[in-house]
Amino acid sequence: MALGAPALVSLLGRRAFLVMALAPASAAVYALAWTDRVMSGEHPTQVVEWVPGLGLELAFRMDTLSWLMLLLVGGVGALVLVYCSAYFSPTAQGLRRFGGVLTAFAGAMVGLVTADDMLLLFVFWELTTVFSYLLIGHYADRKASRRAAMQAIVVTTAGGLAMLVGVVILGVQGGTFRMSEIIADPPTGGAVTAAIVCLLIGAASKSALIPLHFWLPAAMAAPTPVSAYLHAAAMVKAGVYLVARFAPAYSDTTVWRSMVIALGAGTLLVGGYRALRQYDLKLVLAFGTVSQLGLIILLVGLGARGAALAGLAMIGAHAMFKASLFLVVGVVDAATGTRDLRRLTGVGKALPWTAVAGGLATASMIGLPPFAGYVAKEAALESLLHGDGPVWVDTVVLWAVVVGSMFTVAYGIRFWWGAFASKPHLGTSPSRANEHVGLRRSAARGPAVAADEPPIDPARIHRQPFLLVSPAVVLAVLGLATALVPHFGEDLLAPYADTYPVGEPGHLVLWAGFTPALALTVLVLAVGVVLFWQRARVERFQASLWTGPEADVTYRKVMRKLDDLAADVTAVTQRGSLPFYLGAILVVLVLGPGIVMVAQTAWPEQLKAWDRPAQLVAVAAICIASVLAARSRRRLKAVILVGIAGYGNAVLFLLHGAPDLALTQVLVETITLVVMVLVLRRLPAYFSNRPLAASRWVRLGIGLAVAVVMMGFAVVAPLARVATPISVDFPAEAYEFGHGKNIVNVTLVDIRAWDTMGEISVLLAAATGVASLVFLRTRSGEILRASGARPATTSSGSGSGVWSEGDDPGAALRRRGVTEKDQPRMLVWLSAGRTLAPQRRSVIFEVVTRVLFHAMIVFALFLLFSGHNAPGGGFAAGLVVGIALIVRYLAGGRYELGEAAPVHPGLLLGTGLFLSAGVGLVAFLLTGNVLGSDAYDIALPLVGEIHLVTSLFFDVGVFLVVVGLVLDILRTLGAEIDRHAERAAAGREPGEDTGPFEAMEPDSIGGGRR
Repeated sequence: MALGAPALVSLLGRRAFLVMALAPASAAVYALAWTDRVMSGEHPTQVVEWVPGLGLELAFRMDTLSWLMLLLVGGVGALVLVYCSAYFSPTAQGLRRFGGVLTAFAGAMVGLVTADDMLLLFVFWELTTVFSYLLIGHYADRKASRRAAMQAIVVTTAGGLAMLVGVVILGVQGGTFRMSEIIADPPTGGAVTAAIVCLLIGAASKSALIPLHFWLPAAMAAPTPVSAYLHAAAMVKAGVYLVARFAPAYSDTTVWRSMVIALGAGTLLVGGYRALRQYDLKLVLAFGTVSQLGLIILLVGLGARGAALAGLAMIGAHAMFKASLFLVVGVVDAATGTRDLRRLTGVGKALPWTAVAGGLATASMIGLPPFAGYVAKEAALESLLHGDGPVWVDTVVLWAVVVGSMFTVAYGIRFWWGAFASKPHLGTSPSRANEHVGLRRSAARGPAVAADEPPIDPARIHRQPFLLVSPAVVLAVLGLATALVPHFGEDLLAPYADTYPVGEPGHLVLWAGFTPALALTVLVLAVGVVLFWQRARVERFQASLWTGPEADVTYRKVMRKLDDLAADVTAVTQRGSLPFYLGAILVVLVLGPGIVMVAQTAWPEQLKAWDRPAQLVAVAAICIASVLAARSRRRLKAVILVGIAGYGNAVLFLLHGAPDLALTQVLVETITLVVMVLVLRRLPAYFSNRPLAASRWVRLGIGLAVAVVMMGFAVVAPLARVATPISVDFPAEAYEFGHGKNIVNVTLVDIRAWDTMGEISVLLAAATGVASLVFLRTRSGEILRASGARPATTSSGSGSGVWSEGDDPGAALRRRGVTEKDQPRMLVWLSAGRTLAPQRRSVIFEVVTRVLFHAMIVFALFLLFSGHNAPGGGFAAGLVVGIALIVRYLAGGRYELGEAAPVHPGLLLGTGLFLSAGVGLVAFLLTGNVLGSDAYDIALPLVGEIHLVTSLFFDVGVFLVVVGLVLDILRTLGAEIDRHAERAAAGREPGEDTGPFEAMEPDSIGGGRR
């Protein structure tokens, strides 16, 4: 569904969100269908082997906790997507991407809460991080959105990496990565203690616990549906889920209890305290969410059965009332254009259904009966009053919950009053709207309101669409309905709470009589009402206190210092000199592995210098060329010498009985040599203006040292082998399974076809990168053809044409009087030869090119089709065609290149990659084996028996990619650099435009679009 979301939005507009809602809704329906079996203790499990050799598997399991989370993720996700269909404007930008990412996030959350393999859990964990980054930064044109998205991904990714360390330690210590097995038989020890700390750090980052809570309020820059889903029911609950999942195994350890109490209680109090002074409705809910997450972490992480039951109930209640409240804020914002509670008045009368939904959800949040929040909070207080731990610990936790709940009542009433109440004093004077709080701006409170900024006019508030209001109403009503049947919730959630190690079983009830827990509830409500009543004094009291360093400010300072440190380190190590970088790498190679090789490696007793004298000649040529290249000052000289060394290697391959490698080496060296020469046209002739004799000796010394070390590796590496190499079976496997006798080619297209797939993907990326760097103008699919070019002319010694680059000193010596009508009597060897500058043409070269080009194409096809059983293959065939295209380009210029290959290189690259991938997909559908091959013997009249192997089509894909790469390089490093040079000769910069339609003008030589 996520992949099809962009197409759905393009087809249906914002109504596509209604279709997307079916995806998370299906997860909720699946959870509901399993309700009875989950209640009876049946836990469906699905395991798919992923990489059996490494023990990696896709393991999914649904117990009571997973059932609860799956129901919330699916149900709330579906309602939020329905809400999106009315929230966004029909003309809103980026809805295709938003719909796909939000649906993909829902899928990642489904995987996270059902994964039974810890490594798989981490994969889904990080997927939610990436998707949340994209969702929070949806409004990419706003600095606040970009900053909030970056802050969220930095914090949560850091926590995720810490969690990964803990997962790996637990898996290694426990001998398995299955969570169900780890929790059933938890490993112990010092390493496991470190793993517990890492897991809790990951949970703290994801669930916005102190001191990492600051990213959640900043994330309110996201669209309201994102806040309602990610920050109420899904993403922030991932940390809660992690704590609840591992609490039955490790809640009895000291480090677990200490961290859970400190993080949970601290977050509960800090979030509630900060929510009391917010003016932005979303920020009130954001800090309230921080506070509620601290409460839930405290309950599910304490380790007591009663508290765990209350915590599970609070997970469900919080998802319903907080998602509803965020959706309500979106409705208010859409109707009034503001979320500032200092300007809102009369909204409840104008939006009665929205006010009712907000009132029901607020009542559940502050713990009024008969709502789900009240049932969960009563169970929590009852459990904490009968705690099983040390008295002082139980007392601290109990009063932290009581005080935090008082804050919840105060900011809950503040929220509903600020959003919906009619405030008569706002109508008298704009300045009185802010009289009780002052006008001092605070980043923590939200936007400042100027004295002349009036409150909204209730008469201008219009009713909002049904689809915008109904999701919030549904969630708020569900918070009431579930509380009316608390025994049903207890039956569902008690099985998981009973897995906790200590404590009496808890109960979910609407009325438990006159108990100490009820007295605490009355106290909480009374104090909370007083705090709201005296809100002006509370805000002034908060403003008078020393706040200390705020977490978000500290984060920005740390990141700024980190950037400065990175810049300083980069200034020292990244000097902008490629020779320095390469030299540093090679020196480390010599001093590191080289010294270890000399000191601690066994050497063979005898060495054979060569098999035949011809090898000595080739090695001597390689050594001489390498030494001269290291001492060369001229770039062209160095390139040619390096090419000679490459051809020498090809000779060595041939002498060792590897004609396939020798052929490929020769072809690669040839193309590389030509490409380097094309690049050198735009570079200075010398590496430096000074001789720099000392640097020559340094380069030579490093080169010799590396050569000696690499020769040593070649000698000692075979002696270190302790197992039979897999290449021993390659000949038999190539013939039996790959159906070919050329081991090299069969290895590339069958045995290690995945590697080849990755390599051709890199080739495609490299071609794109090179073209992006060279093309200073907009790239187009226009092919430069000779029919659209003007012929080159020579007049008064001033030449025009491809590669003219100035005056023609030999113009006076050429025969004059040949007119255009005389041209047909002359034999045309190359179609675009007439576009070349006369001084650049070579009749002999054109004749040889005309004779050889088609023969080279035929030879390439022979290599392509015979490569499975003889030297050749798609790679070598593509290189031969590439050399043929290079010859045509060198003989006739860029227009001749268009005549030789009138096709866009991107089409060849894409088709080749698609064909190679398609072969793998077809093989998978037919045989279940990706990139597998099969052979067919076909008898054709006049031709005879043909042995067709399906991997040939994969080889054709490789062939097209190589041809496309060479063609793209010729268009960029050849034709485009030619254009740069011609424009420079004409006194214009390569990227200089003369007007808005300059890109549509013909080249100075004629023909084609820019």
